[in-house]
Amino acid sequence: MKIYIEMLGCPKNEADCSNLKGYLKKLGYELVDNINKANAVIIDTCGFILEAKKESIEEILLNVERKKKDKNYKVFVTGCLVQRYSKELEKEIPEVDGWYGILPPKTIAEKIGKEKKLISTTPEPIYHFEDRVDESFQYAYVKIADGCDRACSFCTIPYFKGPFKSRNIEDIKKEVEILVKRGKKEIILVAQDTTGYGVDIYGKQALPELLKTLNDIKGDFWIRVMYMHPDHITDEIIDAFQFSKVLKYFDVPVQHGSDQILTMMNRTKKSEDLKKLINKIRNIYPQAIVRTSIIVGFPGETDEDFEKLLEFVNEMEFDRLGTFIYSDEEEASSYTLDKKVSREIAQERLDILMEAQARISFEKNQKYLGRKIKVLFDEENDGVLLGRSYMDAPEIDGNIFVKGNYREGFCTVKINAADVYDLEGELVEEG
Repeated sequence: MKIYIEMLGCPKNEADCSNLKGYLKKLGYELVDNINKANAVIIDTCGFILEAKKESIEEILLNVERKKKDKNYKVFVTGCLVQRYSKELEKEIPEVDGWYGILPPKTIAEKIGKEKKLISTTPEPIYHFEDRVDESFQYAYVKIADGCDRACSFCTIPYFKGPFKSRNIEDIKKEVEILVKRGKKEIILVAQDTTGYGVDIYGKQALPELLKTLNDIKGDFWIRVMYMHPDHITDEIIDAFQFSKVLKYFDVPVQHGSDQILTMMNRTKKSEDLKKLINKIRNIYPQAIVRTSIIVGFPGETDEDFEKLLEFVNEMEFDRLGTFIYSDEEEASSYTLDKKVSREIAQERLDILMEAQARISFEKNQKYLGRKIKVLFDEENDGVLLGRSYMDAPEIDGNIFVKGNYREGFCTVKINAADVYDLEGELVEEG
């Protein structure tokens, strides 16, 4: 069977798919990088918010149409959407050859084509490492935990991913060692909330210990940490970013700047607490990049709440910011709240917020003109290299564009142009 894997959703899915490919290859399946060469597809879905659900369903239906033209073509669907809506999906799209919920990659590989439906009532979101097959990029996502025990009112993840579960340090270390030996230059640690790492298996927040262990692995590579819930960032976690390979990149989704909305979101830290946290990070690490995420249009968000959010963003001047319109999910506790904000008003607020952030980002980027920056290149298109520095995570942040031929490893780039989100430069040969 020639299998193409269609990965949708978050970087945690990407880590899962890389491990799934490793198991499939061991079992003798042929993996192809073009769906037109495949006679089977595995679609790893996202079921988090409305737009992600739509994308997943559209991809399933697209492949079902292909199946109607080619009776030998197989369609298998896995992941969050299946775990969340398995009964509805099986009823509405009977053409699918296999439905598999949130299960370890090894289980999915072993069951593909052998069972029509496999949905565990207790999701199994983490994997144990044996092998993986990655894209040619110089970075790799490594999932250190999954599931969630937090109670953010807008979030449905605990409903379909189950409680927070961590992998043990030795298993993660083994995976990272293999990736570094294979030439990966950036290891990106992901979980629903990386600050919770270890609590379930070690009885404490073990992210600092994990970072020290990974930092001690031989090799020249970066370690980037994603998704740190601000309510649970401790001094010990902040101190762990001192390790040489750990990037001073703090991904801290604050979600809002109005205390009223933060309370309704069931977040502990309020605006002044968040300001103190961010300022503490910046005082300890002057070169720190602070990235955050904001939700606009939460039920009950008034014009006054939005003005407080806008003031908060303007004052904190986040280095990187992603804004999302609230998605009203039926299993989330916020679903029952009154005073829903219309899509039109939410979009207007998003546009205003992003305009403010564009100004902040442009001013920050101007500071890099004439400076030399350490860069990793992800790809080359028509003689233009697309790269990133420690300041930017793949796919969600900015890029550095350089003319030249693709190069592996760390390179030095002198910045000679800067716009709102991206930089341009030239390669510098270091003597």
